[in-house]
Amino acid sequence: MPSTRDIRRRIKSVKNTAQITKAMQMVAASKMRKAQQAALAGRPYATLMNKVLGEVAGSNVDFNDPLMEKREVKKRAIILVSTDKGLCGGLNSNLMREAAKLDKNTTVYITAGRKGSQFIARTKRQLAAEFTYKDAPLFAEARAISKFARDLFTKGEADQVDILYTSFISTLNQMPELIPFLPVAEVKGVGSDVRHEEKLEKGTQEFLFEPGVHEVMGALLPHYLNYRVYQILLEAKASEHSSRMVAMKNATDNAKQIIKDLTLEYNKLRQANITKELLEITSAAMAMS
Repeated sequence: MPSTRDIRRRIKSVKNTAQITKAMQMVAASKMRKAQQAALAGRPYATLMNKVLGEVAGSNVDFNDPLMEKREVKKRAIILVSTDKGLCGGLNSNLMREAAKLDKNTTVYITAGRKGSQFIARTKRQLAAEFTYKDAPLFAEARAISKFARDLFTKGEADQVDILYTSFISTLNQMPELIPFLPVAEVKGVGSDVRHEEKLEKGTQEFLFEPGVHEVMGALLPHYLNYRVYQILLEAKASEHSSRMVAMKNATDNAKQIIKDLTLEYNKLRQANITKELLEITSAAMAMS
């Protein structure tokens, strides 16, 4: 049975842990608000890009691009967007569980985030490239990831490119999503809207392109893909900070409950010791009399 000294030491240790998790919760909450605002602010532009590209691609124009070429899938590339740090609940575990379902012999990975790279190394899968991105993702970081994936596809080293990331739905709900990236065949949304958005209808308007359809679409497609990756990085960061804030809050609440239970146990043990000492004193006094 532990002594009162042992219980006091454990209470002190749990209190120190609770202070750390509380501080991490506050930091994550601050970052979470900024990340959520950035992700939500980017969705209207992404929706507009999807609409414009859907209208143009669906119109009666003669345009073929290597990024739209459909091939038999012999080699598949996955852009795996994870976090750099842990302590964010089951976010990375759920993401890696989905990644583990993919065929390791025919799949090559492009990772964004240290946790994804560690998973690839631990499971001995094929890693094509490793990228990092900041708490506030930059468009240049997304452009580098997108360009590497486009190069893999156009060079024939991958017949299909998909993106596996954690979609931000709400502060309490984040879900792993596997969405197509290349070839550009269907224009779909990013984030929580992807589960509710139907395939865009073909455009019914005629467009006049200046200087020409190949020049306009040749510039529009890479920008569309770059922004698609950028929006996914924003979604992933919003999911990460939300999950970490909730995880640290749960850890703080659990620590407070443990402190409460230990304090009760300490008081019971202390009361038992006092009662025992009183009985010993009373017994001694009775024996002397």
